Order: sequence, then C-alpha cells, then structure tokens
Amino acid sequence: MTKPATKRSDHHVLPADLNWRTSLSHAFKHSRELLTTLGLADDHSIPMETFPLRVPRGFAERIQPGCPDDPLLRQVLPCTDELHTVDGYSTDPVGELDHVVAPGVLQKYPGRALLIVTGACAIHCRYCFRRDYPYAGGSLSGRDFQAAMAVLAADPTIEEIILSGGDPLTLTNDKLALLFNALVQIKHIKRIRIHTRIPVALPERIDLQLLELISSCPRSVIVVIHCNHAREIDDAVTVAANNLTKAGSVMLNQSVLLRGVNDSVDTLIDLSERLFEIGVLPYYLHQLDPVSGAAHFNVTDSRAVKIIDAVANRLPGYLVPRLVREIPGESAKIFVHRAGE
Repeated sequence: MTKPATKRSDHHVLPADLNWRTSLSHAFKHSRELLTTLGLADDHSIPMETFPLRVPRGFAERIQPGCPDDPLLRQVLPCTDELHTVDGYSTDPVGELDHVVAPGVLQKYPGRALLIVTGACAIHCRYCFRRDYPYAGGSLSGRDFQAAMAVLAADPTIEEIILSGGDPLTLTNDKLALLFNALVQIKHIKRIRIHTRIPVALPERIDLQLLELISSCPRSVIVVIHCNHAREIDDAVTVAANNLTKAGSVMLNQSVLLRGVNDSVDTLIDLSERLFEIGVLPYYLHQLDPVSGAAHFNVTDSRAVKIIDAVANRLPGYLVPRLVREIPGESAKIFVHRAGE
C-alpha cells in the first residue's frame, strides 16, 4: 500500500542554518573540552583510542552543568571502569559475527534481516554492544551492495529489513534514497525498519528531504529511536519525532536499562510518559548486552524485574516497555519475565 506524500507545509522544520553535517563535525571529541564546557574537572575520564568520545553539542546542552553524575553525561563520558576485565563480557556480546550471511547482512531471526549500512554514529554511547564491531570489513560498502541485495532477493521469507549500523541516518539522503529504491524493488519486503539514535542525538538531521523520502516510500517504515532518559527529549527532539510521525513513520523507542542512568521506577515512568507526549511508543527495555568495557552499567535481573513490576503497577500497559535480553543463538529476544507471567 502506497502512503500519500506528505506536504512540505505539514512539517515544522528546524532553522535552515542548523545543517546537520556541520553540527556533526562540531561534536565534542575530547573529554577535556566537554568537561570544561560543563564546568567539571577532568579528573575521572580517560582517553579511549579504540572507542573515542563523540557528543553532539545539542545533546551536551541537555547535560546539567557541574553535575559529574548526570545521567546523560554518564552515557557518553569514558571512565576508568571501562578498563576492567570482567568474566562474561566480550567484544561480540550477542554473537552477531556468527550470523553474517553476506558483507553487511546479518540474519539472526526468521522473517527479517539486518543491514549494517555504516559504522558511523552521531554519538558514542559507552555501553554500545557494537563498540568493537569490525565495521571495516563488516558493513555494507559500495562494492558489496549488489551482492547484499541479491541475497535478500533470493530469500522470499524475508519480509522486513532493519537498517542499522552505526546509525543509518548518518548516511546522506542520496545514499538512503538509493538504498530505499533497491529494497522496494524486492517484492517480498513489506517493511523497512530504521534503528537510530539520531532523532535524539542530532535532531536537525531530520530534514525535509529525509521526511519526503520516508513519506513517499511504498513500504511501511518503522523508526525505532533510542532514548534512555526523559531529559534527552527537548524541543528539537519533539519537532523531529512529530515530523517523522507526520511523514508516516510508526514511531517506537528502545532503551537500555543502565545503572546510574535510568534504573529507577520514577525515571522510567517519566521516560515513557515523555515519549508518549511526542508520539513515540515505548517498545523494549533491554538488559545490558555484556560488551567489554560496560559491566559498570549492569543491573541485575532481579532488580530489573522489581523495577519494571513497579512501573507496570503505575502505568497503562501500552506505556510499559517489554524487558528483554538478547542471547546468542536464540531465535528471538528473551523476555525477562515480570512476576506472575
């Protein structure tokens, strides 16, 4: 079913001078500069050469100055805890490298395939499960593009494509249009899902050309954003989310349960309610993937279940995200069950 094109006048776009590529190039890349801007001493961060800091300035403006324990800062600032070796934590925590069926193509679950279209992100989250992913040989490059499309076309059971990375919305609109056009040519693909943190981290990226690409797509488009805390949502994020909805996207959110960030009942309730206000439905609350360097973010299953039980007691069911964990080799995400389920 073809969706009607969205008129330009439907969108309340951000000012034209907020060019997203300029914003991305001006992102913080050094801990000292970020901490100085926030009025904090550079005494608890470390340089991370293999997984460098990247924080867009718009996101940094939502961090509370002078607060070293700010939940937004904790997500992006390198710390000495990342240097600890912890049993059970690895560079491939969900076993993705065992499911590469072609360069840039992962197929772990029936009925859908995931495309690693880029290794670039607008923001580097310290708990990222792909912080050590071999993007140089494992993402979808120009020479492998046709081969990847041939793999997808040859499997009629694949009805949904997930665009991932890195962040797929770091691609230019022209490259995204080429990708969309190629996927639309494969008749058995019914849905295109975009997994992205950009509407939160770099909302000016949601420009008119991108919105028109989505609104004119003859397949259903689902945009799954990644937001962990209500304070990540400001006016610019609200505009971006509203415009994506007007363009015809189904809007969902997935979060990661992180110690010191959102591991409280009130914080998760505030997040669900704030998401719903901007037209985004809470979808998944992930238990931390055990990636090397992120053990300090872990919340035990028993505590996670108590938290989500309390959230469920105070919110309607549609605002309660499903608490899940990804386990290598399983055919789907595993639900971390609440009491009585």
